[in-house]
Amino acid sequence: MSTPQFPTEGGAYPESSQATTALVLGILGIVICGVLAPFAWNIGNKELAAIDAGRRDPSNRGTANAGRILGIIGTVLLGIGLVLFVLFIGGVFVLDVAN
Repeated sequence: MSTPQFPTEGGAYPESSQATTALVLGILGIVICGVLAPFAWNIGNKELAAIDAGRRDPSNRGTANAGRILGIIGTVLLGIGLVLFVLFIGGVFVLDVAN
């Protein structure tokens, strides 16, 4: 485990935050394009790990966590949608073969 890094003399953390990116991808993943949701989940997890390691500003924890949660929800919805799509296509195929 690496040692935490803290803000430099200027008060800036060594890495810029990706929390807003995770949140935006999470929202887009639920509202517009479900394929973006797993990316929000991944970026949110990485952001929280970087915050815990002290490389990024902890004031962005809530935004990163919201993006991660939206990414999880969007990924679950994407999975459900894919399962329903496969079942629908399978049902149409079975009905077409039966006729």
